[in-house]
Amino acid sequence: MRLLLVRHGDAHAGLRGVIAGPLGCRGLTDLGRRQASALHDAVRASPHLVADIVMTSTLPRAIETAAIIAPAMGFADVPQDCDLCEVHTGEADGLEWDVYHDRFGSFDMLTEPERPFAPSGDSWTSFHLRVDSTMNRLAEEFPGKTVMAVCHAGVIAASLRVHFGGAAVGARLIPTNTGVTDWEFDETSRVWTLRTYNDAHHLHAGDIDGPLLA
Repeated sequence: MRLLLVRHGDAHAGLRGVIAGPLGCRGLTDLGRRQASALHDAVRASPHLVADIVMTSTLPRAIETAAIIAPAMGFADVPQDCDLCEVHTGEADGLEWDVYHDRFGSFDMLTEPERPFAPSGDSWTSFHLRVDSTMNRLAEEFPGKTVMAVCHAGVIAASLRVHFGGAAVGARLIPTNTGVTDWEFDETSRVWTLRTYNDAHHLHAGDIDGPLLA
């Protein structure tokens, strides 16, 4: 089984503005749509990127990205799976960041791994357990298939931490918008192999409206 994890395009989400869970996410920027269109064109031109199944998280920025990419493989509808979402923000969804800090305080999920981001949200530990179980569930559900899952930077980074034993001190894993990370699951050994991390070659040409890697 092959699992292609695709980060969504550039979005109205981040560490400024509102916390972008299902309520706070406002989808892609114009740049994000161009990035997704570039990946659509790359998928259409390359058999290596074609998938048997395409799915997306339930967050608008991923749904919009998947809707742009999926027609390149002949898919009109893309099923949604909440387990592909970024860290669940719980009661903090849609809050301004300064309001979040006033209401829930400031904390580092790495140093407080069991503390939820907010009530009804994920902790660092629960998030990584979710990513691990989701990868294994997809391997069970789609043996011998190629699955493209449009998801989030946190999901992709967590997939590496789960299978390679944590994060290096002083280093960060931040996949490029619409970058493709290619995992392969061996059904005999039950072991995951990382084939490619963050393939974003489709972005390097840019376009007439500006650089896609901005």
